[in-house]
Amino acid sequence: MADLKGKTLFITGASRGIGLAIAMRAAKDGANIVVAAKTTEPHPKLPGTIYTAAEEIERAGGKALPVATDIRDEDQVVSAVEAAIERFGGIDILVNNASAISLTGTLETPMKRVDLMLTVNLRGTIDKYGMSMCVLGMAEEFRADGVAVNALWPRTTIATAALQIIPGADPSHGRTPEIMADAAHHILTRESRSRTGRFLIDEAVLREAGVSDFVRYAVKPGAPLHTDLFLDDPPRA
Repeated sequence: MADLKGKTLFITGASRGIGLAIAMRAAKDGANIVVAAKTTEPHPKLPGTIYTAAEEIERAGGKALPVATDIRDEDQVVSAVEAAIERFGGIDILVNNASAISLTGTLETPMKRVDLMLTVNLRGTIDKYGMSMCVLGMAEEFRADGVAVNALWPRTTIATAALQIIPGADPSHGRTPEIMADAAHHILTRESRSRTGRFLIDEAVLREAGVSDFVRYAVKPGAPLHTDLFLDDPPRA
C-alpha cells in the first residue's frame, strides 16, 4: 500500500481539528509535517498550539516543523515556505485547511468577522466557490508538471473544537475529523497525474477505497447525521 513516508506536507491550520487529523494520519507513515498556523499560545476556548501539534505529530512517528503563520500575511507565508525548504529540502504536498466561519445571520454578523472570513477563506482557497475556481484553474495550469490540484469536502458536519463553540452547532450529529484525514490520505497517496481538477467528498473517496463501515467515524453512533452546509445529498450510514 502506498504511503507518505518521507514526504513533506505543508498544512495550514494544522494546530487542531481537520488539519491536525490529516497531519497525524500522515505522521503514522513517517511523513514530515510543516505545522503552519497562527496559534502559538493556548487559546481560551480552543485546544492546541503549533507546538503541541508538533509534539503529537512526532509522537505518532512523523517529523514536525511548527511555524507561526497567518496566511493573510505574505511575508509570513514566504518565511514559512523557506523554513520548510531549509528543514526538509522542499514541499511535496500543500493542504489548504485554514478557515474561519460564523453561522450567524447577516444582521448578527459583525463586519470584523465578515472581513476575517473573506480574507482567510478565499485567500486560503477554502471558501467553497473560491476554492472551486482555484481547483479548476490550477489543475490545468500545473497539469503538464504532474502537480495535482483537488478539493476535499466533508459530506457531514465535522465535530471540530471550532464547531463546538459556534452557537446552535450540534457536534453529536456529525463525524470526527478522522474521516477527512483518511480520505485525504487516500487521495495524497495516489499518483498525482491520475486525478486532478476534482471536487471530492470524503465519504465517496473512502467508499471507492473499499471502506464500508462509517459508524466508527460517528461522534454519536446511531444519531442522525447532518449534511454539510454546502451539500444537498444526505450521508449514508
